[in-house]
This record gives sequence, structure tokens and C-alpha cells, in this order.
Amino acid sequence: MRLAVGGFLHESHSFAPRPTTYDEFVHPGGFPGLQHGAGLIAAMRDTAMPIAGAIAEAEEAGASLVPLAWAIANPAGPVETEAFERIAALICAELSLALSAGRLDGVYLDLHGAMLSECFADAEGELLRRVRAVVGEAMPLTISLDPHANLTEAMVRRADAAVPFRTYPHVDMRAAGAQAMRLLLARIARGGPWARAFRQLDFWIPLGSQCTLMPPMSEVMAERARLAAAGAGVAELAFCFGFPYADFPDCGVALAAYAETQPEADALADAFAAHVAGRESDFVQQVLDAPAAVAEAIRAQSPAGPVVIADTQDNPGGGGHGDTTGLLAELVRQEARGAVLCLINDADSARACHAAGQGAQLALRLGGKSDGVPLACPARVLALTDGRFTLTGPMGAGNPADLGPTALIEIGAGVRVIVTSRKMQAYDQAILRHVGIEPSECPIIALKSSVHFRADFGPIAARVIVAAAPGPVVADPATLTFANLRPGLRLRPQLAPSSPASAAQTASARGIGATAP
Repeated sequence: MRLAVGGFLHESHSFAPRPTTYDEFVHPGGFPGLQHGAGLIAAMRDTAMPIAGAIAEAEEAGASLVPLAWAIANPAGPVETEAFERIAALICAELSLALSAGRLDGVYLDLHGAMLSECFADAEGELLRRVRAVVGEAMPLTISLDPHANLTEAMVRRADAAVPFRTYPHVDMRAAGAQAMRLLLARIARGGPWARAFRQLDFWIPLGSQCTLMPPMSEVMAERARLAAAGAGVAELAFCFGFPYADFPDCGVALAAYAETQPEADALADAFAAHVAGRESDFVQQVLDAPAAVAEAIRAQSPAGPVVIADTQDNPGGGGHGDTTGLLAELVRQEARGAVLCLINDADSARACHAAGQGAQLALRLGGKSDGVPLACPARVLALTDGRFTLTGPMGAGNPADLGPTALIEIGAGVRVIVTSRKMQAYDQAILRHVGIEPSECPIIALKSSVHFRADFGPIAARVIVAAAPGPVVADPATLTFANLRPGLRLRPQLAPSSPASAAQTASARGIGATAP
């Protein structure tokens, strides 16, 4: 059996300050860089990415793998046309060569599901259209997705099955890739596609409320698993939480059910959509502003472990540039002694620290490249690194990180800052350890992250506080100036509980027949 594997992942924020360039896929910070051709399998095999799980599952089944191309970039603005076209062309060209070399039995693609390009609002739907144009409508094809996917009808129609991760923080990426590969093998064996049903919900879920480690999402995911297991003919129940920063009509919460018959797929999709809709009011999110968050962190310091502050609105994992200084300025103003901020993405300041040397004192205009609000401060250089290390936490263990020249500095009354040359979401303790900081010994740790940090930092935290300091990944997306959303979409959950009748009405139902790949 001969199977093609590849991937193209990006989470695109319509209002982020900078677009995403081709170079950001070549040098993506805390992820493997662009892979193409023969070296792809070896480069990805031991990573935490979904394609690694797919590779392992396919090799266990004795399949011969044909590498296409695989690329990821950190979330930012829409992908520039050049980047989208070059990477999509690599994938399609390798598929064409694979078909010329012999029979191809199936295709697996590692996708994100929330990519916008400058030319295509549904970039994954467009990529899948091109792949189908090369391999044909009958070719078995499955995909894995990030649950922050803005799942579209085109994605569901053009792939035989979609498998989103079940967790946020995403600690099951390899498992999702493995499941997508198992479904690809099952699709090949059965000789035809499953019936499909697609549903969209009419309200958005804030990022912080999407965390699967706690209610309500932990309970919603338990119901997803129960419903999927209850149907004998169910192949997959794909639930995507949505990425509510993408200005196009299909932005938001959606799901797809795959089953033996269309009535079974429709019934499953309707039941789960109604359950999620019925929990709408539970998803309302509470945050503190920066002054209140820092004051509470200082008050709550404990020998039991660090107080963690999530700088959620400048989350590099959601499209932030990782360089706003609002929370840092508040830590300095309130003299949060011993606190560490991870991280400020500022290549110019990192370069200046390296030029000055360890132990040097220098004046910096730190961060603020994305919003024009740097922090002018005297700083002392505590440590210097090349920014290269291997992730060790539950989400990224085994992934190589390359943040470029990096410095640990101290500002004011003992506030420490990790200054990097490339952005990365602060979800792994290895970022701190590689500059000589043991996270468990810090009184306060401020992290540019929304939820992913909870996987590695949650177990050591005495308290977690979510702060709304300046940044584009706003805790309330309804404050952004959307222009292209579908009518009737609520940009925040309603506070009043939905009745059973309104819950059923809040999902717009569309069934996709099993004969329409």
C-alpha cells in the first residue's frame, strides 16, 4: 500500500498587525521548519506534530510512505499569496510526481483548519480543491485538524474524514494524526466514503473558555465521546471550537459527523450540536485588567508554587506578535520582585544585549514593534543564549525550538524578562530553563499564552490569573471590526441559558451525502 503524507498549517488572525510570510514557514520558531521531499519523514517522525502519529500508524500497517511537503508558521495575519502558492504548489507537484511513479492508494494531510490567505478566505478548502484536482474525486483522503479550525462545508465535502484534536492545550496532536491515518486505512478497505453531516453553531466560544481541562469544555468533550461511542456505525465526530478572529462567513464553532448512513450521521450531528448550544451561557469568560491581575498575583504569592499570569491578548499562538509591554510595565510599576515575563519578541533588543555582553547595563526601548508602545527601561543582562533548545512539555516534547539570539534581562526591582529574536507561545517550561531559570522557583511567571500554558505550567502553579493587557488576541472578539461574517452569528455567548427549543435552532443544519466527496 502506497500512501502520500504532507501538511500545511497556519492559524490566521484577520486583525493581527503583520501578515505571514514564506520565511516564517521556513523558520517558524518553536516548530520544525519547512520540510520537502525525502527528508520529511525522518524530520517529523519524532516530533509532537500530528503527522508524526500518522507516520507511525502507517508504518505499523506496513504502508509505503510518499513524502509531499509539510510546513507550519506561528499564528499571525493572513498568509501572503506568495507563501500560500509556493507551499500549495510543492504539495501538489509532489502528488503529481507520486502518481506518475505508480499507484497511489490514499492521501493524508496535516492541516490546521483556520488558515486565511490574502486570496482565499477558506485556504484549506482551496488547498483540498487543488489536491482533488490532482488525485481525483475517488481517491481516499483524510485530514487532521486543530480544534481551533473554522471548519467549512468545503473541507468536509473534499476530505473523506476530518479528525480534530480532542484537547486544548493540545496534548494529543500525535493521537489525532494517528486516528486520521486509521480512518484513511479504513476508508481504503471499505471502498467508498462515509455519509457526512455538517453543522455550524451560531455563537462564538472565547479562547479561554475552550480549555478542555476544566468545565464547561471538559464536560462537552465527554459528551462528544459518549455520543460517538454510542453509534455502531459512527466513524468520527469532529468538533471544532473555532478561531474567532477570522473575518469570513464560516468563522466559528462547527462539527462534522461521519457514519455508515446519512440518517445516522444527521442524528449524531443534530444531537451534539443541540448539546453544545444548550451550554452556551456556560462559556462566558472572566478576565482581569493588567493592574488588577498584577496586584492579585503579588497578593497571592505562595510557597506552594508560582502564580501564573496569562497575557492572553498578546498570545503568539493566536496571532499576537509577542511584543506588547502593557503587562510588563505593570509588573515593573508594582515592583513585582522576582517575577519573570516569558517572553518579549524583539530582535533589536536581543541583538543589543548580545553586543553589550553578559553582566552589562544598557538602556533599551523594549518591544512595542507591533503596536508602537515600547518600554523604555534600563536593563542588566543576566544571561545570553542562541535560542536553540528542545521542548520538553506535554504539548511539544521533542520539537526543536529556534528563537534566535536570546537574552535574559532584569528591569527595575528585580523583574526578569526573556527577550527573543523570534516569537513563540510561552507554553513550555524549557523556554525558561534554557536561560537558566527553574520555573518552579519563581514567585510570579507571566506567560504570553491563552490556554496552552496550562499543560506544562498548570501542574506547578499555585494560582492562575488571566490578564487582559494590550494585544490583538482580544478576550472579547466582539470588539473587533468584522465586516464579512454570516448574518445572525453571535460574537459572544449569551448570558441567559438557552431553552431546549432555542438550542435546537442555534445550529444551522446541512447534510452532506456519502456519495459527494
